[in-house]
Amino acid sequence: MAAQYPMTKTPPTPVAQRARSERRGSRRCKITQLMRVRPSDPSIEHFDDMRGSVSVSRTGVYFHTTESGYEIGIRLFLIMPYSQDPGSTNREYLAEVVRKDPLPNGMTGIGVKLLMEIGPRHSYSFEPPLPSR
Repeated sequence: MAAQYPMTKTPPTPVAQRARSERRGSRRCKITQLMRVRPSDPSIEHFDDMRGSVSVSRTGVYFHTTESGYEIGIRLFLIMPYSQDPGSTNREYLAEVVRKDPLPNGMTGIGVKLLMEIGPRHSYSFEPPLPSR
């Protein structure tokens, strides 16, 4: 027996079904930017994770890590792009872990939602340099 679809519509395809389940609010770019990630809650065991992003959007970041301290729902301080070069401007964000994927290579994929920008972080100092010896 033939499938019952109206003459004007085609049956849904896997691509069309995936498009309907897309939950991202903005497009993502596959870009690698160095970032520094730390928990914002002092009651959580501290870690300081330096990673490159896998993909970035206006509202979130996805990256791979070996750090085991990430859990869905925890809040993080995320500095991106991160650089220790004098005069560089790093932006710091408050973010929340919204996705945690075990990966076949033993790493974990972490998706974070950027909640708010805390402000630019400058790596330079207004203090005079220490005298060299």
